[in-house]
Amino acid sequence: MATNTETNEGFTVEAKAQARFVRVTPTKARRVVDLVRGKNAQEAISVLTFAPQGASEPVLKVLNSAIANARQKADQASVAFDERLLVVSEAYVDEGPTMKRFRPRAQGRASRILKRTSHITLHVAQPERKDGGR
Repeated sequence: MATNTETNEGFTVEAKAQARFVRVTPTKARRVVDLVRGKNAQEAISVLTFAPQGASEPVLKVLNSAIANARQKADQASVAFDERLLVVSEAYVDEGPTMKRFRPRAQGRASRILKRTSHITLHVAQPERKDGGR
């Protein structure tokens, strides 16, 4: 899902992408999202490409989707769009539903296994140029 806001709070193009029910624990996903928050989108892509964490793959997919949403919204609104100027303005991870599973243990007991899910949301924005669009 993407949104577009023209000249809202100093941004000319703003878009969002969200991945829900991702099978990564929210704590591990937040570690990866903290790496890219506030960075240039191209720099964030290179950071996520080479990050050793397993959660970097779904976060990279969400970032690429947000960039594509921004490009699409800029084309629809006939706004000048430069992908190199995009910045990750917001990035957060919410906790999704937890799947409960049971594992057999010693002496007839069972222990609970919690399989956690995440909702990953990234907002990218193109800041408004102060130099007259140079």
